[in-house]
Amino acid sequence: MSKRAKARVLVLGGGFAGLEAALQLRTKLPERADITLISDKDYFLFKPNTIYVPFGFDLNKLKFRLARPLGRKNIHFIHSPVREVDPVARRVYVIGNEPVSGIAYDFLVVATGAGVRPEEIPGLQQYADTIWTPDQMLKLREALRKLVAMAKDGQGQNVLFLVPPDSSCSGPLYEMAMVLDTWLRRQSVRDKVVITWSTYEQSYIELYGRDLHEVVAGEFTRRGIIGHNGYVVDHIEDGKVAYRDGECLPFDLLISLPPYVASTHLAYLPAGDCGFIPTDPETLQVAGYPEVYAVGDTTDFPVKRVRSALLQADEAACHLSGQVLGRQAPLHANLLYLPMIAQLDGTTFSPVASRLAGSEQSAREAGDNAPEVYRRGPASAHNWRLSKLALSAYLPWRFKYGNPFHTGAPWKGVEANLSSISELLAH
Repeated sequence: MSKRAKARVLVLGGGFAGLEAALQLRTKLPERADITLISDKDYFLFKPNTIYVPFGFDLNKLKFRLARPLGRKNIHFIHSPVREVDPVARRVYVIGNEPVSGIAYDFLVVATGAGVRPEEIPGLQQYADTIWTPDQMLKLREALRKLVAMAKDGQGQNVLFLVPPDSSCSGPLYEMAMVLDTWLRRQSVRDKVVITWSTYEQSYIELYGRDLHEVVAGEFTRRGIIGHNGYVVDHIEDGKVAYRDGECLPFDLLISLPPYVASTHLAYLPAGDCGFIPTDPETLQVAGYPEVYAVGDTTDFPVKRVRSALLQADEAACHLSGQVLGRQAPLHANLLYLPMIAQLDGTTFSPVASRLAGSEQSAREAGDNAPEVYRRGPASAHNWRLSKLALSAYLPWRFKYGNPFHTGAPWKGVEANLSSISELLAH
C-alpha cells in the first residue's frame, strides 16, 4: 500500500486481547492507521476477578464502558455483534446499522474470545451452576447463600466441582474451590459442607505440566477438599454425576466450567472442531490470509490465560504495524509468566512458558521443562497476593485511560516489581 495511505484496521472484540491490540496499534501507528474496534458488548469486563462475585464482590467494579477510552485514542467504536467475515473481499458484516455492503479493511485482528458449550454433556445445563458469564456468577451467589443457610440449620451439604473434557481453562474453577473453602470457614459452616473435586485430567492443571499436581494436591489436603483425577463425566442426573468408569458422586450443589469453544463462528476463516482459529505461532497471522491476525482465546493456542492473550496481542500489533510501515517486525524471545491460583488466604503459582507450539501436548512439555514450582508460606503468599491485587487494579486503569498494558513508564515499574518479587519467592 502507498506509504502515505492510512491503513484501515478492524479489531473484533473488546476483551483483553482486542483492547490491547487496538491500543498497541494506535501507539505504533499514530498517524498511519484508521482503527475501528467492534464488540458485541459496550463495556470491558475484568473477568479474572469475577470468581469473587459469588462471594459478595460488586460486579460493577469490574466493568467500564469502552467508548470513552477508545475515543481518547481516536479509535472508532462499533457496538454490534459480528455476523460474518469475508477474508477474500476483506469486509466484515455486523448485526446493526452499518452498511449492508460491510465494513472494508486492509488488516483485521480477530479477538472475539471463547465461549462454552454445556450441551455437550447431558444434564450439565440443567443441573450445574456454571461460572462463565456475570449472570451465572450472580446466580451462583444465590445458590451459595442458600447452601450456607441450610448448613447453619444443621443440614449437611455436598459441593461438587466438575472439570469436563475440553475445558481448556480450568484454573478459575481451582481458584473457586479454594476460595469457597476459606469463605465457608469465615461463615463458620465449613464442618457442615463436604467439598469434592473431580476432573478428567490425569493430574491437576495438567496443561501446565506434572509438577503442579503435587502443589494442588497438597493444597487440597490442607483444606480438606476430596480430589479425584481421571474422572471423565458421562452424564448428570438430579443430585448425582455419573462417570464413564461407572463411578457416581453425589451433590447438593454442582459447580462446573463447561467445554470451551470459540465464542463467534466465522465461517470463511479456517477453524478447528471447536471453532478456534489456527495461527502462525510467531506472527499470529491466520493461515492463508496474511492480512488477518487472531489473538487471545479465539485462537488454537492451548493455554487460555489473560497473560498469553496480552502477549499475543502485542506480537500481532508489532507484526501488523511492521507491514503497514514496510519494516520487518522483530521476533520476541519466549517469555515466562506465572499462572496463579488465587485464594482468599494466599496464592499458589508456577512459572510456565508463554509461547507454546499449538497443542496441549507441547503445553504440558513446556510446563514440565519450566523452572521449579514454588509453593510459598503465608508471608510470601501475602506479598505476592498484594502484587496480584495491584496488577488487577493497574491493568483496568491502563485500559480505562486508553493505554496498552505493556508500554510506558508505569508498566516498567510494575514489571520490575513483579520480577523482583518472583525472584525473591523463587529463592
